[in-house]
Amino acid sequence: MEKETVLKIEHMNIVFTQYDRGMHQTELPVIRNLDVEVRRGEVVAVVGSSGSGKSLLAHGVMGVLPYNARMGGDIQYLGEKLTKERIEKLRGKEIVMVPQSISSLNPLMKIGPQIRKGKKDPASQEKLKAIFRRYDLEEKTEELYPFELSGGMNRRVLISTAVMEEPRLVIADEPTPGLDKKTAKRAMEHFRNLADMGAAVLVITHDLELALETVDRIAVFYGGTTIEEARAEDFQREENLRHPYTKALWRAMPRHGFQYIEGSQPYVKNLPKGCIFSPRCSQCQEACRGEIPYREVRGGKVEIR
Repeated sequence: MEKETVLKIEHMNIVFTQYDRGMHQTELPVIRNLDVEVRRGEVVAVVGSSGSGKSLLAHGVMGVLPYNARMGGDIQYLGEKLTKERIEKLRGKEIVMVPQSISSLNPLMKIGPQIRKGKKDPASQEKLKAIFRRYDLEEKTEELYPFELSGGMNRRVLISTAVMEEPRLVIADEPTPGLDKKTAKRAMEHFRNLADMGAAVLVITHDLELALETVDRIAVFYGGTTIEEARAEDFQREENLRHPYTKALWRAMPRHGFQYIEGSQPYVKNLPKGCIFSPRCSQCQEACRGEIPYREVRGGKVEIR
């Protein structure tokens, strides 16, 4: 039986308006065509190089894009359109975000009040103690300030802040940068636990190898586009993967020898026609420069001819 779809994004596009040479406006299509789906009880990782649109995806869902950004496409939450009014009601309650930086914590407020969001009732106090036990934080942490904690502890505090409201959708934006391997792995296990408790979890990360130890599916972004969605087990063998870029990511993993390909991700002002990966692809054909469908292939989805 297929699990309930909590978040479904189709054809998301985000355009930034910039002023160039005085009052001349320039539009930058930073995200052109993103698709991703997250179901109840699963962890989906969004991977890709810097500038592929990963973090903008999170900000778009949460409704916190910059003033000069315009978003299109369709976002469904539990089968209904996630409008601006709806996300404002659900944000921080049913839908929570674990931000990328621990600087999101208020340095002048103790940890306890931050997690409880000011609530002082007995039920909130007991819930906080239970959360601390779950994430191996001592009770005295409640009376400490963020600067008195290690980076790993502050990461757990950020997760604790997110789960205080028992969310149905958790979006984690690069939750492991700066952490040693053991601490990073533990942080990912916390998100796995959230999914096992019934939440839908979307983790945005650059660390494919770490993600594969925890997640159910991988969505691969490149140049503002979803080019493949694959099961975690597909990454056991290169031939299971479908898109040349995803295969290149596989070969670039430490366990496969850090192999690399020449070139870089194209800038939004110089996007190629057709497959956005075509300038770097050794398998590129003339047909790749035309319209490329996003379709199901061997149990996954891929943008390929």
